[in-house]
Amino acid sequence: MVGRFWSIAFGVVVVISLFILFLPNDDVPSGFPPGTDKVVHCALFAALAFTGRGAAVRSAWLLPGLTGYAVVSEIVQSVPLLGRSSSPADVLADVLGVVVGWLLARRLAR
Repeated sequence: MVGRFWSIAFGVVVVISLFILFLPNDDVPSGFPPGTDKVVHCALFAALAFTGRGAAVRSAWLLPGLTGYAVVSEIVQSVPLLGRSSSPADVLADVLGVVVGWLLARRLAR
C-alpha cells in the first residue's frame, strides 16, 4: 500500500508540473514578488524528486530524467505559441530542487 501511495503521489506531481510548466502565458498568474517563480520551480522539482524517490524510481533514471525534463520544459516554454519565456536560471532552480528533494527523501528514508 505504501508503494502505491508514492506512485500515485508522484503521478499527481507530474500532472501538476505539466500544468505549471506548460500553461500558455495568459493562464500564468502574475503580480507575484520578483524571484517567486524561481521558488516555484525549485519547490516543484523538489516535489518531483521527493515523490519519485518515494515511488522507488531508481536514482539512475530519476536524477537525469528530471534534469532533462527541466531543460526540455524551458525549451518548450520558448515556443512563441505559448507566449512564455525560457530562462537558464529556471533550469538552475529546477536542478537545485531535484537535488534538495532527492537528498531530503534520502535523509528521511534512513
